[in-house]
Formats: sequence, C-alpha cells, structure tokens
Amino acid sequence: MKKLVAASTLLATTMLSLSACTNAPPPPPTIHLVASDSLISRTGRAHTNDDQSQTFGFPGVTFIAEVEGTKLSAQMQSSGGNSWIDVIVDGGTPTTIKITQQLTDVELFNFPNVAKHRVEIVHRSENWHGNVTLKEFSLTNGGFFAAPKLPKRKMLVLGDSVTCGEAIDRVASEEKNTRWWNARESYGMLTAKALNAQVDLVCWGGRGLIRSWNGKTDEANLPDFYEFAVGDNNPAFKWDHNQYQPDLVVSAIGTNDFSSGIPDRETYVTAYVKLLNKLLANHPQTHIAITEGAILNGDKKAALIDYIREAISRVNDSRVHQVTSNYYPGDAQDAHPTKEQHAAMAKDLAPQLKALMDW
Repeated sequence: MKKLVAASTLLATTMLSLSACTNAPPPPPTIHLVASDSLISRTGRAHTNDDQSQTFGFPGVTFIAEVEGTKLSAQMQSSGGNSWIDVIVDGGTPTTIKITQQLTDVELFNFPNVAKHRVEIVHRSENWHGNVTLKEFSLTNGGFFAAPKLPKRKMLVLGDSVTCGEAIDRVASEEKNTRWWNARESYGMLTAKALNAQVDLVCWGGRGLIRSWNGKTDEANLPDFYEFAVGDNNPAFKWDHNQYQPDLVVSAIGTNDFSSGIPDRETYVTAYVKLLNKLLANHPQTHIAITEGAILNGDKKAALIDYIREAISRVNDSRVHQVTSNYYPGDAQDAHPTKEQHAAMAKDLAPQLKALMDW
C-alpha cells in the first residue's frame, strides 16, 4: 500500500542542513496528522472542531490507524480528567491509559526498528467522566497507510450504564472508580464484533426513557441524549444523523425508569412510541430491536416487556422487533453485570439479531 507523502519533508531537509553544520546526527523525521484526517478510521460519535481535532464523550469511540515507523503518539486531553482509553497495537494486549485535563502526548508505541503496525484507541469511559479531545497524531520514522476498512454492517446501541460497560473491570480491593468502565468488553461491542458490524454506543448511566434512576425527569434521558454528538447538551455538539446510518438499532433502555417503581403505563408507552417513530424517520433503512435489558427481574421485568410489546403494536411497523434478555444481576460487589456476564449477554443477543437481520 502507498504511504502518505510526509508534509514534514521540508522540516527534515532543514534539520539535515543544520546537522551538517554542527556535525550532530539529525533527529528522526516526524509526521503530524490531525485526528480528523481521512487516513484515520473512526467508529462512534465525535465532533470535529475548527482545528480538525475530534471531541468525543460516548464510550466505545474508536480510532484506527495503520502506520510504518518507530514511534507513534497522540495528543489528548479530557475535560473531566477521569477518562480512560485502551491502546491496542497489532491486536495485542490492551494498555489502559488515563487521560488528564492537561493536553498531553500519549505514547501509543515505541519500537527500536521501523515496522508496520496497526493501532487502535478505544474510549473506555462515559461522557460524564469528561469529554475527550484527540488533537493529532505524531509518527516518527515513517508514514501512514490508507485508512483501515471498517465493516459494512452498522449497528447503533442505545442504553444506560450497562450498555456503557460500567464496573466491568471491578477490583475487589478498590473503591469504585472510572477505570472500572470498559466499553470494549461491553455486550454491545462484543455483539457487534460477533456480527462483523461497526457499532456506536449512545448511552448514559443512570438515565432512562422518561426518568433517571432517582425518579428525576428534568435530566437528559434517551430521547434527549440520542441527539447529542458527545454526550454534552451543547447546541454546537448536536449530532447529524446523516453521518451514520445504522442497519440495526438496539434499544436497551428502561432499567432506571423502573428503579423507583413501575412507571405509568400510558406515559411510558407513549414516550416509547414517539422515540421509535423518530428512529424510523431518521434512519429509513434501519431495523429496530428492543430489549428489556439484563438487570430487571420479577414484576418490573414483566411490566417493561409488556410496555415494549404495546409500543411495538402501536407503531405497527415491520422494521420494529422485540428481543429478549436473560437476567444478569452482577455480583456481591456491584449490581452491574460482570465481564463474564457481558460475554454471556452478547452470546444471548447475537443469534437473535443474526436471525432478525439475516446476517
């Protein structure tokens, strides 16, 4: 594959001339590439800033590059200072890195010899941990190949903290902290991988369809944050749905609506019908699969299933479907599903979606 012609050739030539005068070895040439460059593949929602940097808040946002060189870094910062990423080089074991509020050069790899590498940056955290800005990449001794191809199939998964991967990487000896979130091992991303599909996770912990976990109705719930580009209620960050047209939308909302009791049937069903009609209008080719999720059980689970069934009946569109979820209650440490339970959830969900979509 043909590599990018380095824009830094003039700089390298100048440094060579200077080194000839001083007899010092020249520094290795470095290429700088803005995060929104077409040589970088991205999945997940992000906002492109005036300087061509990318700001994102939803979990699972992923940047992929194929390069040849010795060292690659990314200039990044988090508005909240509590955001984490996974860096995966050549499909190896992920390295988990915290992103601070200060703009910092994050080293992605550093090898002694020039070689080809594939690098992925996966956002582990939720939007309320901080909006992350990826400004640019810096590559030493090499160049960028064409952007890696992404799967043709596209999924959008809507949900709450479970969809966001909360507490997947829990540690028994620690107090709960933002490092425990791990979107990469969430059921949504695992299901998409099993189906060879891209996926956008649009989720917010503690939120529901009509009310939050504590019964509040004046916060951004799913019909609101579905419109956000980075999980921030900022008009400048409103999402353009034409940027990503999913073949399949999975909606796994409702747990937080029911945490303070079973909500009024008519209020809930009417809200779900409105959301489904919006999804159908914004995504004319999509199918929608609705599930009650993994945490509810007993009367609450039965009520939500019934409400979903009623909403689908009222919408009366062949592109809207109901799928089921088994009960995965977490463990004694945290009520959110464990890593093993997320894997099981993906195994439950993937065959249903595969059959529904004929994938």
